[in-house]
Amino acid sequence: MTAQPKFALLALSLAAALAGCAQKDASAPAADAAKPADAPKAEYTIDESKLPPVNRFDIADLDTSKNACTDFAGYVDGKWLATNPVPGDRTSWGAFEMLDERSLGIRHQLAEQAAANKDATGVDKIVGDLYATGMDQAKVDAAGITPIQGRLDAINAITDSASIADYMRTTTARGEGDVFGFGPSPDFKDSSMNIGYAFQGGLGLPDRGYYFDKDKADKLAAYQQHIAKVLELSGTPAADAAKQAKDVVAFETRLAKVSKSSEELSRDAELAYNPVTVAEADKLTPNFPWSKFFESQGLEQPKMFSLAIPAFHEEVSKMIVDVPVDTWKAYFRAHLVDGASPYLSDPFVQENFAFYNQTMRGQKQIKDRWKRVLGTVENQTGEALGQLYVKVAFPAESKARMQQLVQNLRDALKVRIQNLAWMSDETKKKALDKWATFTPKIGYPDKWRSWDGLNTSRDSYIGNVLAANEFNYKWNLGKIGKPVDKTEWGMTPQTVNAYYNPQQNEIVFPAAILQPPFFDAKADDATNYGGIGAVIGHEMTHGYDDQGARFGPTGNFENWWTPADANGFKALTNKLVQQFNEYEALPGKHVNGNLTLGENIADLGGLNIAYDAMQRAQPDSKPTTQVGGLSRDQRFFLNFGTIWRRNFTPDELNVRLVTDPHAPANFRAIGAPSNMPAFAAAFQCKAGDKMVRSGDKQILIW
Repeated sequence: MTAQPKFALLALSLAAALAGCAQKDASAPAADAAKPADAPKAEYTIDESKLPPVNRFDIADLDTSKNACTDFAGYVDGKWLATNPVPGDRTSWGAFEMLDERSLGIRHQLAEQAAANKDATGVDKIVGDLYATGMDQAKVDAAGITPIQGRLDAINAITDSASIADYMRTTTARGEGDVFGFGPSPDFKDSSMNIGYAFQGGLGLPDRGYYFDKDKADKLAAYQQHIAKVLELSGTPAADAAKQAKDVVAFETRLAKVSKSSEELSRDAELAYNPVTVAEADKLTPNFPWSKFFESQGLEQPKMFSLAIPAFHEEVSKMIVDVPVDTWKAYFRAHLVDGASPYLSDPFVQENFAFYNQTMRGQKQIKDRWKRVLGTVENQTGEALGQLYVKVAFPAESKARMQQLVQNLRDALKVRIQNLAWMSDETKKKALDKWATFTPKIGYPDKWRSWDGLNTSRDSYIGNVLAANEFNYKWNLGKIGKPVDKTEWGMTPQTVNAYYNPQQNEIVFPAAILQPPFFDAKADDATNYGGIGAVIGHEMTHGYDDQGARFGPTGNFENWWTPADANGFKALTNKLVQQFNEYEALPGKHVNGNLTLGENIADLGGLNIAYDAMQRAQPDSKPTTQVGGLSRDQRFFLNFGTIWRRNFTPDELNVRLVTDPHAPANFRAIGAPSNMPAFAAAFQCKAGDKMVRSGDKQILIW
């Protein structure tokens, strides 16, 4: 994982806080797929021999020196992990990353072909221009810092509080805001309409705890040194840069004091929703009037918008007048250059890598330039590249098979809800109402967003990046006050992931994840249900995790629980928190069961639903039915374990323990199965074995 460029839309933090799994930018309303200006014109081909192999479950991978009942993760993944260390240009390596490398290989061939066509139009031109200018390192290096000199001059021109606020409005209007994020999302109370959301931001480190926790003091010190180096690269003398870096860290520490942590945001969706009128917001932040802000963004004054984390915005308003202007200028300068660094000359690139990838996450070597440039194409114009991708990399039969799998999982979930012993009939009815409105999306959008108005060229890499960034931001703003377009996707087809969106009650499976070990057209049903079936069930269960369950059938934020059922649900989820709190990820460092609760609920429910669906799909099969020396149920659980094989660098794991709502993969491999009697039966486990949770410790929620 590379550092997230500061030019990326900070408002995405809202989407990430609400989505069931990692989510990318939907960016803009969809447009008809057949629209002539956007449809790919060129014919693209893929050389399969140049692509990395997929990672199928292989019985030879099993470590028979280990016992599945005491060390299931080691039994199914130990041999593979021991012989597949994290590559030097990554910080984690496993099933997801291997498929990502394959997706990268396809995108690489597509981008090379697009770049070779200098007369291209539409999405072919956009992809080709971004890739070609990104790959012209000599031209980028020759330009140095010149491409952002005008922005540095604007910072130097700041003289007082009024010009600080004006600079914030101007940069936000370009999609480059540093201090807070702003963008559209459905109204919590009326999910059919988009409203504006202002969200916290402004920090250069992954979580507020990095500014206060003693065990992260070394990272904070390294960050201060990094900021000093960035300021030096911008032309500030070394001594001045060191002092300014100290001031910038103090500035961000003040912001961190009023920011919410990753854990708080992941476990309270309501933090995102604080509806206010513009007049109410102006009163709270008198030095940053929102009436002027909306005008500067080219928006009509709304009747209301969400000023999320109001204490944060109130503090920013105070800082506009009581923090010295020179400190603000140092902060703006550091964040401008830091955010632009991946697209500037090599000294900037290397410093950015040295801190964000090497120091923070333990990455040993920088990715090849073509991978980094493809990352930029993905971040800025991913759905344009997606139109090319699905032409060559997603067979129609995969979508048809997935549709059947999804339907089988839906049927199994319905039966499970109907048979829940801990839930009253009154709440079950509401849960089934929500079940009935689930919308699956598979492969790629039925309609593609339009890129009309985005002008790219072969002149400047960062020029194309800035143009795409501003284009995406303004298009996003165009959604505010308008109905939600339910055809939009929050991930590109080439993304190896899936997600649940509570405000649209939809489950989404991009094309790139529909490959082994998740989905394998050559594998038997048991293997597929243990892979993509568990993923489908996982995303469905997100609709009923501790945050998804706060949204109703239409996506509105509402309470559909009886008090007794809500209390019963809380008691069950508390047990799951405790289970994961007991897992030690690094010496002395445990998984945060509260931070990861939503994903752990989804894993547990998803695997149970997938197991039931497998049985329903194969009514004549038996748990002991053998294929290749393994029973049906063994194949099911072994492929589930296979999808969670993953190595991390220690630094990467340290970051994830604080910020990632997903537990480390090895604990996901064992967490849900250890609560299932079917697992114990499949491997002849006995009471007392580590993989057998029984009695009060056995957890069943959905």
